[in-house]
Amino acid sequence: MKLRYLYLLTGLLCAGTGFAQQKKAVTAKPTKMDIFINNLMSKMTIDEKIGQLNLLTGGEATTGSVVSTNVEDKIKKGQVGGMFSMTTPSKIRKAQEIAVNNTRLKIPIIFGQDVIHGYKTTFPIPLGLSCTWDMSLIERSARIAAAEATADGLNWTFSPMVDISRDPRWGRISEGSGEDTFLGSEIAKAMVKGYQGDDLSKYNTMMACVKHFALYGAAESGRDYNTTDMSLDRMYNDYLPPYKAAVDAGAGSVMVSFNDINGVPATANKWLMTDLLRKQWGFNGFVVTDYTGINELVEHGLGDLKQVSALSLNAGADMDMVGEGFLTTLKKSVQEGKVKQQQIDKACRLILEAKYKLGLFEDPYRYCNEERAKTEILKPEHLQAARAAAAESFVLLKNQGQVLPLKQSGTIALVGPLANTGANMPGTWSVNSDLANTISLLEGMQKNAGANVKILHSLGSNLVSDATYQEHATMFGREIPRDNRLEKEIIDDALSVAKKADVIVAALGESSEMSGEASSRTSLDIPDSQKRLLEALLKTGKPVVLVLFTGRPLTLTWENENVPAILNVWFGGTEAANAISDVLFGKVNPSGRLTTTFPQNVGQVPIYYSHKNTGRPLEEGKWFSKFRSNYLDVSNEPLYPFGYGLSYTTFGYSNLKLSKSNFKAGQQIQATVTVTNTGTVAGKEVVQLYIRDLVGSSTRPVKQLKGFQKISLNPGESKEVSFQITSEMLKFYNADLKFVAEPGDFKVFIGANSRDNMSGDFKLTL
Repeated sequence: MKLRYLYLLTGLLCAGTGFAQQKKAVTAKPTKMDIFINNLMSKMTIDEKIGQLNLLTGGEATTGSVVSTNVEDKIKKGQVGGMFSMTTPSKIRKAQEIAVNNTRLKIPIIFGQDVIHGYKTTFPIPLGLSCTWDMSLIERSARIAAAEATADGLNWTFSPMVDISRDPRWGRISEGSGEDTFLGSEIAKAMVKGYQGDDLSKYNTMMACVKHFALYGAAESGRDYNTTDMSLDRMYNDYLPPYKAAVDAGAGSVMVSFNDINGVPATANKWLMTDLLRKQWGFNGFVVTDYTGINELVEHGLGDLKQVSALSLNAGADMDMVGEGFLTTLKKSVQEGKVKQQQIDKACRLILEAKYKLGLFEDPYRYCNEERAKTEILKPEHLQAARAAAAESFVLLKNQGQVLPLKQSGTIALVGPLANTGANMPGTWSVNSDLANTISLLEGMQKNAGANVKILHSLGSNLVSDATYQEHATMFGREIPRDNRLEKEIIDDALSVAKKADVIVAALGESSEMSGEASSRTSLDIPDSQKRLLEALLKTGKPVVLVLFTGRPLTLTWENENVPAILNVWFGGTEAANAISDVLFGKVNPSGRLTTTFPQNVGQVPIYYSHKNTGRPLEEGKWFSKFRSNYLDVSNEPLYPFGYGLSYTTFGYSNLKLSKSNFKAGQQIQATVTVTNTGTVAGKEVVQLYIRDLVGSSTRPVKQLKGFQKISLNPGESKEVSFQITSEMLKFYNADLKFVAEPGDFKVFIGANSRDNMSGDFKLTL
């Protein structure tokens, strides 16, 4: 087993580099927390310490096939350190009372939940939320989620999910912030700050849990839980920074991922959890496994439950989620010398420290206030914030002939399987949403269109042709009733409605459970039955607006060529229907910008803007050239590039200026550009700064995002937007894993997306 680590350890530990040097031991006066924990642990038996490492599910909702049993009895025996999937102050108080009143040392339980993109007030899925490019909005979404979740008894969230992903076949791309390292790191920091605030002991803050550590978004073939094999260059420069950003922001816990990493599963990977996370990064919180992650090491081929439990603890895992391998085997492993008592003590201490920081020893019931539950959840201001966030997340992909915004008069035909399903609006991983009371797009448009608009509705098609596939894609209460008539009859009904309308709105795409965990897809097309409906609607000659629901980039080449207007609405949360109506009718001007590249077809995957050049790059402006790096059947270009998005107005860029042409480390250059609203309505633009290192000791990406600003402009208004370029922004991990900025020539790009921009040149000197 030790040999498996050799590849990762070479050049990492010996070089003494990485993200940060190992922190030196410092002799410090014990804190109040240290004194309290020392005193408590001196009284604990080994069984009680192991009990603190056990995380069970309360059974209300699970993310796996295993459900915890005999939970109350285990709490009384001191065998439970934490619980999740249990909500409401009354239920949590009852469980906490058992721990506090019926155990020898009265140690309280920590209560967690998958609060991923909001609690009862659900915000857009994380991929959609990232498309706002608004850090204050994203932080506020986490702040509201924490306020509501803590009002319902919780104090720990399994979020943020910061996995970089460049493969849209992977269903969990919907849970992250896209493909970019810089943007993903900024969002990771904002989410941690939103959840934890500046004091974890406050009744309305909760502990964040950074996941999935690490490299989970790079699973082979886009298949969930699959293996990851990655070079150190890509790992350190592209995939690890968002986790590090969240750790540096003070995240209290980290969840280790399911995948193996270069041959060593993350849940048993000592280099990952101890050498990198703790020694190099200085993380001082606790590490929890994912759902039955330790048990799954058996299927990875690392031994039986006792062996893999010892492996995982020794590697650096502190808390075992649901599998109970720690609970049932660690004492025996200590007796056999396979696990040291000190390792159990370390893990137990970290978990007790988390409970101390949350204020649970001071008041075990501080999160069990029934009055807060009545007044803090689904507050009007929370719903308004969710509605605004959803509208900001939508990306206008096409608007030929200004079909949008819709007029608030005349007749609209609303067609498609996503038109009348409120349960699918919140999106995947919205386990706490009130699906029964979430309105559908049909209801939202009827509510917001105004008295002069008549809305006609027809299903138009089933979600997919295959009934079994549809069943798999509409789990967890997200059912969309099937129409069992012949497809032609269903489409004909839609056409009869469309003929009476002035404009057609086609609500198509994925159901919410077609993305998310265990929802990988080999095809990124709009489902077959919906595609045939869309073709029929276009043949009517009426203007068609495609309202696209999706949790991932889709292949929309045909749609882009044939449909006049495409509005990507992701899954917008509790207020999705109202927010979509706001944008469709022009109350809100769309300002979302893509955080993932949309391919022309699935054969281009993985495709991302910050790729590296080859020694035979395709000449600029060409589609194909023999003996160059290209395809025979399609160009290298994406359908929609990273950072792309349209508006109901237009923006012009001019007068790019650099304050000087060269600078040294410790100095900076100011890059300035003038942005003008050249259209007729007010709008928001995301001004994006990219940099290319033209010559490096290692190959460098053709372009990297290094800054952005979201600005608002009235018609005809201009604004000068400035960015400070520092040598720190130019650093990368070289072949020796040293974090350096190398002197040489650089190119700067500023524009509306990663493709369409102005450029200038500067030099970093010694």
